[in-house]
Amino acid sequence: MTATKPVIAVLGAGSWGTALAVLIARNGYRTLFWGHDAARQARLAHERENARYLPGVRFPENLIIREDLIETAEEAAHLLLVVPSHAFRATLEALQARLSSKAIVAWATKGLEPATGRLLSQVAADVLGEDRALGVISGPTFAKEVAQGLPTAVTVAARDFTTAEAIAAWLRSDRVRVYTSTDLVGVELGGAIKNVLAIATGISDGLGLGANARAALITRGLAEMRRLTEALGGKPETVMGLAGIGDLVLTCTDNQSRNRQVGLALGKGRKLHVTLAEIGQVAEGVATAREVRQLAQRMQVDMPITEQVYRVLFEGAAPQDAVEALLRRESRSE
Repeated sequence: MTATKPVIAVLGAGSWGTALAVLIARNGYRTLFWGHDAARQARLAHERENARYLPGVRFPENLIIREDLIETAEEAAHLLLVVPSHAFRATLEALQARLSSKAIVAWATKGLEPATGRLLSQVAADVLGEDRALGVISGPTFAKEVAQGLPTAVTVAARDFTTAEAIAAWLRSDRVRVYTSTDLVGVELGGAIKNVLAIATGISDGLGLGANARAALITRGLAEMRRLTEALGGKPETVMGLAGIGDLVLTCTDNQSRNRQVGLALGKGRKLHVTLAEIGQVAEGVATAREVRQLAQRMQVDMPITEQVYRVLFEGAAPQDAVEALLRRESRSE
């Protein structure tokens, strides 16, 4: 007799949340799909697709649109948060009293907590307690390709492999390969830092600096990612996996990346606020640049590319001047 699959709630109705909700529902789980905008949720329920972010991707019958966060949390066996990093803590605080003690709380948000620079696993432990089963999903994943059923590989990290495997089961299919890890620090940092570096490569390409410059930024950016990851206790092998170099290469080289789009626009002389308004979704790398810079300073880790991205975003530095500052740095061994 086949065991009944648990009910999974996906919280966050952007493109990535939609793609994950569709994937989990296709895998046979009753999937509750919540978003903060009630009017938009009503449209999703009526149209049975997210026409704004993933037009043409029809919702399976077992994907249930929900408008009430508390009711959703109460009904679900497990939760998957796909909300922006700035809404992560507030979302957890709103639902934490209604969670079953056995509920796994996972997230696919890639960023750090604004203002504190804390890892989202630290935020989740603060709100939900150290005993809560927690996990993160990361890796080279564009929402549109996952929703279209194109081949994809991801990493799921948790404190223990039992929790990681439980989350992996929601995602694993004949088109999605899932690897598991217990390196929460490495997986989370990879997903956060790569967005900052995607802005850097976008700026370079927007300035027309060529493929050589892009490759150099990716490679030296990987070195920055590794230094900070190791300083915070993450594993260097994680940086060389899907959640590190895999996601970094994808985000830095394909224009589906919102963070790369931000960099391209800046390199072409566009204003940041105009670009973000045109994209219409959160580009996590913008806020993350500030938090990663502060984290690097606190840990005394050298991250010159991150520093220059910060200067362009928040200090008004011209993109060309930021490039020149990197090129003028003192020579060193690799």
